[in-house]
Amino acid sequence: MSMKQKVYEYLTAVPKGKVVTYSQIAEYLGNKKLARAVGNILHNNPDPEKYPCYKVVNSKGRLAENFGDGGIEVQKSRLEKDGIEVVDYKVDLGKYQM
Repeated sequence: MSMKQKVYEYLTAVPKGKVVTYSQIAEYLGNKKLARAVGNILHNNPDPEKYPCYKVVNSKGRLAENFGDGGIEVQKSRLEKDGIEVVDYKVDLGKYQM
Protein backbone atom coordinates (compact mmCIF):
# COMPACT_ATOMS: atom_id res chain seq x y z
CA MET A 1 0.00 0.00 0.00
CA SER A 2 1.37 3.42 -0.92
CA MET A 3 1.87 6.23 1.58
CA LYS A 4 -1.02 8.10 -0.05
CA GLN A 5 -3.33 5.10 0.34
CA LYS A 6 -2.29 4.68 3.99
CA VAL A 7 -3.12 8.33 4.72
CA TYR A 8 -6.56 8.05 3.14
CA GLU A 9 -7.31 4.75 4.86
CA TYR A 10 -6.29 6.25 8.22
CA LEU A 11 -8.87 8.99 7.75
CA THR A 12 -11.65 6.42 7.43
CA ALA A 13 -10.85 5.23 10.98
CA VAL A 14 -11.35 8.65 12.59
CA PRO A 15 -14.71 8.51 14.39
CA LYS A 16 -17.34 11.22 14.27
CA GLY A 17 -16.58 13.89 16.86
CA LYS A 18 -12.82 13.34 16.77
CA VAL A 19 -9.88 14.97 14.98
CA VAL A 20 -6.31 13.97 14.24
CA THR A 21 -3.19 16.02 13.54
CA TYR A 22 -0.90 15.94 10.53
CA SER A 23 1.94 14.73 12.74
CA GLN A 24 -0.30 12.04 14.23
CA ILE A 25 -0.88 10.64 10.74
CA ALA A 26 2.83 11.02 9.95
CA GLU A 27 3.67 9.07 13.11
CA TYR A 28 1.27 6.35 11.97
CA LEU A 29 3.27 6.24 8.73
CA GLY A 30 6.44 5.75 10.77
CA ASN A 31 8.03 9.19 10.58
CA LYS A 32 6.76 12.32 12.37
CA LYS A 33 8.73 14.44 9.90
CA LEU A 34 6.28 13.48 7.15
CA ALA A 35 3.62 15.88 8.48
CA ARG A 36 4.08 18.30 5.59
CA ALA A 37 3.87 15.44 3.08
CA VAL A 38 0.63 14.34 4.76
CA GLY A 39 -0.72 17.87 4.25
CA ASN A 40 0.18 17.76 0.56
CA ILE A 41 -1.53 14.40 0.16
CA LEU A 42 -4.67 15.67 1.87
CA HIS A 43 -4.71 18.81 -0.27
CA ASN A 44 -5.16 16.51 -3.28
CA ASN A 45 -7.85 14.34 -1.70
CA PRO A 46 -9.69 12.56 -4.55
CA ASP A 47 -12.86 11.93 -2.50
CA PRO A 48 -13.45 14.20 0.54
CA GLU A 49 -16.70 12.39 1.36
CA LYS A 50 -14.99 9.01 1.58
CA TYR A 51 -11.77 10.36 3.12
CA PRO A 52 -12.79 13.07 5.64
CA CYS A 53 -9.73 15.33 5.55
CA TYR A 54 -11.70 18.05 7.35
CA LYS A 55 -10.94 16.08 10.54
CA VAL A 56 -7.24 16.91 10.29
CA VAL A 57 -5.85 19.91 12.19
CA ASN A 58 -2.36 21.10 13.05
CA SER A 59 -0.49 20.17 16.23
CA LYS A 60 -2.01 23.15 18.06
CA GLY A 61 -5.55 22.26 17.01
CA ARG A 62 -5.79 24.98 14.37
CA LEU A 63 -7.82 24.46 11.23
CA ALA A 64 -6.16 24.50 7.82
CA GLU A 65 -5.78 28.02 6.42
CA ASN A 66 -5.84 26.55 2.90
CA PHE A 67 -8.30 23.71 3.42
CA GLY A 68 -8.52 22.20 -0.06
CA ASP A 69 -12.18 21.27 -0.09
CA GLY A 70 -13.88 24.65 0.15
CA GLY A 71 -11.72 26.69 2.52
CA ILE A 72 -11.44 27.10 6.27
CA GLU A 73 -15.12 28.03 6.73
CA VAL A 74 -16.18 24.72 5.16
CA GLN A 75 -13.78 22.82 7.45
CA LYS A 76 -15.15 24.69 10.48
CA SER A 77 -18.74 23.96 9.46
CA ARG A 78 -18.09 20.25 8.94
CA LEU A 79 -16.34 19.91 12.29
CA GLU A 80 -19.19 21.67 14.05
CA LYS A 81 -21.68 19.41 12.28
CA ASP A 82 -19.75 16.48 13.84
CA GLY A 83 -20.25 18.02 17.28
CA ILE A 84 -16.77 19.50 17.59
CA GLU A 85 -16.58 22.96 19.14
CA VAL A 86 -14.44 25.34 17.08
CA VAL A 87 -13.31 28.57 18.77
CA ASP A 88 -11.28 31.08 16.74
CA TYR A 89 -10.64 28.36 14.12
CA LYS A 90 -9.14 26.06 16.74
CA VAL A 91 -10.30 22.84 18.43
CA ASP A 92 -9.42 21.57 21.90
CA LEU A 93 -7.14 18.60 21.23
CA GLY A 94 -7.45 17.46 24.83
CA LYS A 95 -11.15 16.97 24.25
CA TYR A 96 -11.42 16.01 20.59
CA GLN A 97 -8.19 14.32 19.50
CA MET A 98 -8.48 10.65 18.62
